[in-house]
Amino acid sequence: MLKKAGIMLILAGLLLLSGFALQWPEQDPRIWRIGVEDDSKQEFAANLTADKLQYQVNQGTSQAVWSDFPAGLDASITRNLSIRYTLNKIPEHGVNFKFRVLSASKAVPQMSVFSNGTLSGMIQIAGIGEKSPYKYKKLYELYIPKEQLKQGQNELRLGAERCLYCSNKEDPHLYWSWDYLELESLTEPANEPVHGRYIQMGTGIASNDYYFDTGATRHLPYVLKWLGIAYSGNIVRAGCFSNVGNSCSDMKNYYATLKEYNTGAVALYLYTKNITLDPDGGLPADAGAKLTDFLKQYGRYIQYYEVDNEPGLFERSKAVNVAVAQWLSEHRSIYSPHLQIVSPGWSYKSTGGEPYGWERDSLQRKELEDLTDLTNGHAYGTSYADNEGGSFVENLRTLGSDEDGLPKKMLNTEVGTTNTHLDPPAYGASQKQAAVFDRILRAHIGFSDIFIQHAAFYKNYELFRHDFDFKSHDPATTSSYSFPGNQDSRVKIFRRLALAYATHGKPLSFEIMNHSEVKDKKVYVRAVDTSYLAPLPGSGATSDKLLVNFVNFEDSPQSVRVRVKMPLKGDYHGERIGPGETYRDAVQQVNVKASPWAEFQVNLPAGDSVQTILNRKPGDRAKK
Repeated sequence: MLKKAGIMLILAGLLLLSGFALQWPEQDPRIWRIGVEDDSKQEFAANLTADKLQYQVNQGTSQAVWSDFPAGLDASITRNLSIRYTLNKIPEHGVNFKFRVLSASKAVPQMSVFSNGTLSGMIQIAGIGEKSPYKYKKLYELYIPKEQLKQGQNELRLGAERCLYCSNKEDPHLYWSWDYLELESLTEPANEPVHGRYIQMGTGIASNDYYFDTGATRHLPYVLKWLGIAYSGNIVRAGCFSNVGNSCSDMKNYYATLKEYNTGAVALYLYTKNITLDPDGGLPADAGAKLTDFLKQYGRYIQYYEVDNEPGLFERSKAVNVAVAQWLSEHRSIYSPHLQIVSPGWSYKSTGGEPYGWERDSLQRKELEDLTDLTNGHAYGTSYADNEGGSFVENLRTLGSDEDGLPKKMLNTEVGTTNTHLDPPAYGASQKQAAVFDRILRAHIGFSDIFIQHAAFYKNYELFRHDFDFKSHDPATTSSYSFPGNQDSRVKIFRRLALAYATHGKPLSFEIMNHSEVKDKKVYVRAVDTSYLAPLPGSGATSDKLLVNFVNFEDSPQSVRVRVKMPLKGDYHGERIGPGETYRDAVQQVNVKASPWAEFQVNLPAGDSVQTILNRKPGDRAKK
């Protein structure tokens, strides 16, 4: 104990003077950099055993050697790290914090980032473990607003955090190493409050599993808003199937409703099982006619088209999949020039299909990947991390590694858990069904660009109860599906993560008014103006909503009082959606007066979230 305490005292007093100090140009936006951008952690200390380390960094300098700085964080060894630095003046537009991860555990470690005691973000770090033959290196970024900075001495505190439901048994599995860490001033206003990386989330919303009928369309707005994915340009899986009669009965109105809520779609329409290709390997005329008809009717509403669904599992032909991808590539300029082609939803099954077992073969998958714009890869439970058949590793096997994440954008059209999935015992979760759902979503925040939960009303995977007739059911009485044993629901978990990572727009300035009460608490605030988002490709969908989100990552209730700077003075009205077993219980109408600062006070149960959706006054857009 005396030896450990001595190490902590010595390290806390050091100013990181080892190595050669480098001065960068005066106009460089970097405030400081720790480490060298060299794809290596060798400049850092190999082993530091203090639980909390403190460092003072001089502004405007870097070093070649950091022999007393940890090479990463490890919850069982070095859980917390404090970086202190001085600002002569507060950057007008805030700062951007960056760190490049070289390797991480499979458990999806989280790094909390506190600026002067206020939570700036919880970064979800994707990893495949240190023993994998593949590499995944990723630059994570975090927007820190100027309100979380101060003139003079500042502190950036980093921490390795357990999952919300986990015990200290998880600690040995929460580790990562980094190449460098950097803080830079923003030279212009931020367009997005980046929270680790830009991601989009969605789900599948159909009645009776497959039907896009009037019942599905009526439920759509309630689901989008309750899940927190409306208005931000997120993506849902929405395409009726050519082999399911009447599944397209209200497809046009369904897509029009998505547009109204500024939400896009990835579609899968053509049933490929019984297709016989032409002698030249092309699609036969009837299959081409079906795709043509679908794109003529709906092509302007969708942003992505998925080639097929789990081709090995459902006995699909590789040659047919190739022909579909080629047809889309050749014809999209005619019907949907904006359309992006997505690889099949890989199940990585080692048997089935034609040729037999082709879906597990990375070289044969590569033939499809060469014809598509985005990769795919379905994942359930903790399968994403499996060395064989896991979407994360299999994509690295197929596509190779890159200097920053996957070399190809990823849209996963099925993510989730069945009711039999449990979090691995090694992590010590008290709510095992809730924890594994939370873990797989957090993993995809770390490595996927777009991911779709499967599915909102699908038995055994469901977000919501579906024991009703969609034709007559009142959507406002829709209720969340509950795990047994008083566990957090999938809806609660999905909302928590969507409000923290998948609401997009220009940041609104905000100040936490009860700072002393939430100091060092994992309470996250995200406020955005969606009117600055670019129109969605094809549909041209836009939004003019203001979204003010509050997320509690703590396992205890928290109260937060915030004032947010609105675009104009005056009255705003809208909806506040928070905890509740049904949509009707969760939503309430609100009116907010802005001067232009508006005050919000929210009581957040453990692990819960609240979103306020506000409408602009008429004419606001023209007066910006």
